[in-house]
Amino acid sequence: MLKITTLMDNVPSSRRGLVAEHGLSYFVETDVESFLFDCGQGPHTVENAQVLGLARQTDAVILSHAHYDHCGGYRYFIRKGYGSRNLFTGPHFFEKKYAAHGMKYTDLSAGFGPDFLEENGISHHVVEGCREISSGMFLVTGFPRETAYEKIPQEFMRLTPDGMVQDEFPDEICLVIERKEGMVVLAGCSHPGIVNMARHVKDLFQKPVYAIFGGTHLMAASEEAAEKTIDELQEMGVTVFGMGHCTGEKAEEKIQERKGIKSCHLSPGDCFIMA
Repeated sequence: MLKITTLMDNVPSSRRGLVAEHGLSYFVETDVESFLFDCGQGPHTVENAQVLGLARQTDAVILSHAHYDHCGGYRYFIRKGYGSRNLFTGPHFFEKKYAAHGMKYTDLSAGFGPDFLEENGISHHVVEGCREISSGMFLVTGFPRETAYEKIPQEFMRLTPDGMVQDEFPDEICLVIERKEGMVVLAGCSHPGIVNMARHVKDLFQKPVYAIFGGTHLMAASEEAAEKTIDELQEMGVTVFGMGHCTGEKAEEKIQERKGIKSCHLSPGDCFIMA
């Protein structure tokens, strides 16, 4: 059994009493293990977990990239004794993240650093390439940038020891789950490009990508780019799409209209279950 429950998303669901805000978090369960994939931006994510009966310790926490709306809630899980002190991130995770707006920079960082990990006895595992964290469960990073129309907005910046540079998101990781139908991919924001990411997973495992869940950052994509994205994902085998966060209304409409893909938006309290 594989069950993916949304703890946080931008769009509210029909489950009253749950908070929806800009951010993403999934509670992932199998028959024997549970994982927290992203933690939203603040305390509301763990509060939603409490309402849903999912506020408990997990085998690991995976943070897709170091933006506040995916990582800020981790501190609140730890303070409540939930989630896990077994943390997986990509490389360069603790380099400060910013959005550039003319002469000013807005801090988009996770909201905690190595000192927080040390104070709370957290084991930090940095993923490079592909790493199996459990039987049939993998974390993948290092995505080739091959798709011409998938461009990272220039406003995203990263502060390195050599100064401020445009962020190419070396820290971005996805969770990949092997199933008989193909590979299931959980993505946070897909800053390197969801086509680049899915193609890398397909090539790495030599299996079709069966399902994608999470944010695909198509909210600002042109109509042509959105259509090409859906075309290429279908060619890779995608037949299930659990949309969320930064996918964007127009892109979601196009996905929902596409024959051969079963899709929905997963809001707080919504879940997807595979036998």
